[in-house]
Amino acid sequence: MKYMISTYGSQQDYDGMAGVAGDLPAWTPEDFAAMGAFMTGFNQRLAESGELVETRALAAPVHTRRVRTGAAGTAVVTDGPYAETQEVLAGYWVVECASFDRATEIAVELADCPAPEHVRATAVADVRPIEEHADERADDA
Repeated sequence: MKYMISTYGSQQDYDGMAGVAGDLPAWTPEDFAAMGAFMTGFNQRLAESGELVETRALAAPVHTRRVRTGAAGTAVVTDGPYAETQEVLAGYWVVECASFDRATEIAVELADCPAPEHVRATAVADVRPIEEHADERADDA
């Protein structure tokens, strides 16, 4: 079974990683290097175990566009970041493993990722099964 592990961040988090302080302190070059080393090792272990299908980090929210349906069914395009949303998808892993519990174990390892304490205090990861066939949804009902 395949699962998506998703992580989240705000524009302020991306600014901090780029060394720009806002309401919270900026990351140091050492903070960023430690995170990069952790992620490289984490991804390598998943690849070696055969569980990694794909992983990607996403660009900062400021480089995002949101498309929604507006009045009379017309498309409305808004450039990010969005006032109504603090955190957005920052990156993801698609893993293929034996169980939901194993996918959760993998996500739990992300809690060991080095980062400034104010970042670690709010970090979350979601684990969701990926439906590969339309009939899988009917099985959940």
